[in-house]
Amino acid sequence: MPALETVDKIWMDGELVDWDDAKVHVLSHALHYGSGVFEGIRCYETPSGPAVFRLTEHMQRLGRSAKMLRMDAPYSPEQLVEATLELIRANKLPSCYIRPLMMRGYGVMGLDPLPAPVQTTIAVWPWESYLGEEALKSGVDAGISSWRQRANNSMPPQIKATGNYLNSSFARMEANDHGYAEAILLNEAGYVCEGTGENIFVVRDELIMTPPVSDGILDGITRDTIVALAEDLGMDVIEASLTRTDLYAADEVFFCGTAAEVVPIRSVDHRAIGEPGPVTLALQEAYFNVVRGRDDEYDYWLERV
Repeated sequence: MPALETVDKIWMDGELVDWDDAKVHVLSHALHYGSGVFEGIRCYETPSGPAVFRLTEHMQRLGRSAKMLRMDAPYSPEQLVEATLELIRANKLPSCYIRPLMMRGYGVMGLDPLPAPVQTTIAVWPWESYLGEEALKSGVDAGISSWRQRANNSMPPQIKATGNYLNSSFARMEANDHGYAEAILLNEAGYVCEGTGENIFVVRDELIMTPPVSDGILDGITRDTIVALAEDLGMDVIEASLTRTDLYAADEVFFCGTAAEVVPIRSVDHRAIGEPGPVTLALQEAYFNVVRGRDDEYDYWLERV
């Protein structure tokens, strides 16, 4: 994966600082214990200028994650929305990936996180689709990971916390070792959860299925978008617990997420699913029409820079 493409400014606790000066102390609590929450958001180039997709909802979810970690958020979602738009303007970016982060900073050490101060940063940079442009067209090969999804009552997947994603890193490294582009995680009961950074959908006999939040997935904003688009296109969508054999027997399978966007899965554990199917392609097209400002019906999801 290529190195980050740097830009001029990063937003840190209310101020724009130079990219190379955006630093934290090595004894920051989050570096030692994973006590941070974050979001992944995209700004797209549209016919009327840069626009951020569902920015307010992402910042609201960031606030909910902070609340679940008993982290007092220093900024409201509305303040973070304005800070994000200011940052994109300052960096003169027509499109970009956006990474807000709230983390427990420097001041205390130990497993009790509550005395640590909370720092907030927002970074933006140009970033293509997470799994690559070719993946969007041709799909990817995925494999079931031997690593299990973190459980609802241990490391709740509904909290988009930095420490939670060590589990995803284990699965992604294993997938790479086995020649897969991405891993699929099961929960301890053996039900399908998600990719390392994406939600998953299965299509069989024209019915679209996706795991419920209760099975241990992130309640994805892109997932919600895909469900809404599918229903508006007259497709049938249900939430259902899925096993690995549901993936093997599927007509179509695809990932979705802010970073990855909408990516077809062409095989699972070397079982061929096939070329990107009509449902996946229709939803992928609808999604890109919305985020790129080509569908006025969903313009309310775009916040203009």
